[in-house]
Amino acid sequence: MRASGKLVADILQELKPLVVPGVSLLELDRKAEELTLKGGAKPAFKGYSGFRHSLCLSVNEQVVHGVPSERRLKEGEIIGVDFGVVMDGYYGDSAVTLPVGNVSPAAKQLMRCTKDALYAAVEQCRPGNSLKDLAAAVERTVKPFGYGIVRDFVGHGIGQKLHEEPQVPNYVAGASNLKLRPGMTIAIEPMINEGSAGVKVLGDKWTCVTEDGRLSAHFEHTILITEDGHEILTDWAGQTYGSWLEG
Repeated sequence: MRASGKLVADILQELKPLVVPGVSLLELDRKAEELTLKGGAKPAFKGYSGFRHSLCLSVNEQVVHGVPSERRLKEGEIIGVDFGVVMDGYYGDSAVTLPVGNVSPAAKQLMRCTKDALYAAVEQCRPGNSLKDLAAAVERTVKPFGYGIVRDFVGHGIGQKLHEEPQVPNYVAGASNLKLRPGMTIAIEPMINEGSAGVKVLGDKWTCVTEDGRLSAHFEHTILITEDGHEILTDWAGQTYGSWLEG
């Protein structure tokens, strides 16, 4: 899982500079698959429940599970890049939301809040803490901004399958008191809407969008619970994660 997580992180780093005005979503998808195969792995999403691509690419009001197309990115948009691989039977899964060129202060604030919510939850990852502790950390981070925390889609266990138990909600009311234990691997992924928490799935049966048409952001890491804390297996930015949104 360390190997899978590192490959995910490395490929996200390689994709980041390609997210520029004019690039098509399919171009990004093809690059991700090329890098995955070169790294000795397979795309985790391709073929999953009939999904035909390596990346989920969600632009602006799209929350998650956006389907790559010929659409070309425009200056000022934001895009969620959700990506996973399977290597030697083990999965890694991570997501970032990136600016396309210069974006509005409101978009930057939403992305930064969502990223901070992820890291607040990660900091609660240690033996003895519960899934409610993770959800509470997300809520504490997001509440001052008045954003909506998506409830229809949540984080998950991960290992020899992409999605395993337990579910890892981002809101306290939906989270269980399950205690974290050394050796557990989970994917934490807050999805935060600029407006209300309401979402809907489009006719393609995949793309989830905000009900009110406002922006949404998504960040995700695969986390290992260790004897004395945690390890970020998809660490795409290390301790300098604050710089991830720049440029």
